Amino acid sequence: MDSKRMLFMAQAAMIAALYVALTYVFAAISFGEVQLRIAEALTILPMFTPAAIPGLFVGCIIGNTMSGAVLPDIIFGSIATLAGAFGTWTLRKKSPFLGCLPPIIANIIVVPFVLKYAYGVELPIPFMMLTVGAGEVLGCGLLGLVLYFALCKHKNYIFNSEIFETAHNI
Repeated sequence: MDSKRMLFMAQAAMIAALYVALTYVFAAISFGEVQLRIAEALTILPMFTPAAIPGLFVGCIIGNTMSGAVLPDIIFGSIATLAGAFGTWTLRKKSPFLGCLPPIIANIIVVPFVLKYAYGVELPIPFMMLTVGAGEVLGCGLLGLVLYFALCKHKNYIFNSEIFETAHNI
């Protein structure tokens, strides 16, 4: 296996593991009509590496499963995360403020329907779009941007395949 593929797999696995850990540790606030999923800060990572796309998707599947989510939530919540991650990656050369929007929008659209039809929450869907949206703005937007600017200082070291190849050949 070449070093670029190894780096991609290692990054995806690490991102998935972080997403699972953050979802599981903060499960009390990660689910429900009003939710703040701390792991959603990681949805900014496709701005740095395409490995974040499968990493976030797999991490969401595992995190939701381990936290006791119902099957529709595992499936559709993970698809929303996948769509959001792909959208962020497509905006990677744009502003990080724009890069935060795809996961926020994907979750605002998908999660309220999951809450209504998979969990039987009786609140109106537009209201849940607002509550889920607020949590997504905090998680993806605020925390995601904090993570983005913190990583920008070291992005050439963290996400650079040449550095990985040099270390691998030692």
